Amino acid sequence: QVQLVESGGGLVQAGGSLRLSCVASGQTFSIMGWFRQAPGKERELAAAIRWSGSSTYYADSVKGRFTISRDNAKNTVYLQMNSLKPEDTAVYYCAARRLPIPTTISDNYDYWGQGTQVTVSS
Repeated sequence: QVQLVESGGGLVQAGGSLRLSCVASGQTFSIMGWFRQAPGKERELAAAIRWSGSSTYYADSVKGRFTISRDNAKNTVYLQMNSLKPEDTAVYYCAARRLPIPTTISDNYDYWGQGTQVTVSS
């Protein structure tokens, strides 16, 4: 049974940092992504990474501030978020994709975590 377990969300002030973690189990995947969704907005892919190789993706809105990484031995993907802004406030979801074809479309990801709230105050 596939399970994605997220942790690390919380409340921080603008300019602060936060690290999200996602532990995957039950199946092997090609791509892991971190999506975020703010109230009234579409779900957006913030960052993605392959389990094998060095390929990463970042949305323009987070590039230079967020870093996605992995620890294959622990089946864990991380999202290090620095220089946080109020507009980063959203529910963040860990998502897994079986196929190795890159995509930013949420419907193309096969499994999802429960979501974790990130709130950045000004």
